[in-house]
Amino acid sequence: MAEELMIVGETKEDKYQSLLPQISALIEDETDLIATLANVSAALATTFKWLWTGFYIIKDQQLVLGPFQGQIACTRISHGKGVCGTAWKENRTLIVSDVEKFPGHIACSSLSKSEIVVPLRNTKGNVVGVLDVDSEFLDCFDETDSKYLEEVAHLLSRFFE
Repeated sequence: MAEELMIVGETKEDKYQSLLPQISALIEDETDLIATLANVSAALATTFKWLWTGFYIIKDQQLVLGPFQGQIACTRISHGKGVCGTAWKENRTLIVSDVEKFPGHIACSSLSKSEIVVPLRNTKGNVVGVLDVDSEFLDCFDETDSKYLEEVAHLLSRFFE
């Protein structure tokens, strides 16, 4: 696959539909987790111009910062803490339209206004990390983002066997 994305369409859904097959092609022959997560975070960030896009992987019962695009981030997040730790604990995607209203929100960046966090699962269905996306705009994420980012997470499941 070329190292250039070809995104077509005007709507968010159009962009996801254009991007998903390219992400799939980008990772299909790759075997390295870090390389894969780095390219996926870059593809998402490049397409949508979000404030922060990246991954946290569970290590020693904490979410540990993985590959990302954006500003310096929190390095470790405890189970059940903040949006990421809560998505891990509850094993579900969380959409937060205003992070200031989320109890226990961890402010890695004061610029972050809204967030979506999608659990990453291994092929057995166990949570092994999260995909975390922040925006500098309130109410940036919706069910369209949830649907397609969950598809991205599913594409990644084979890397966590």
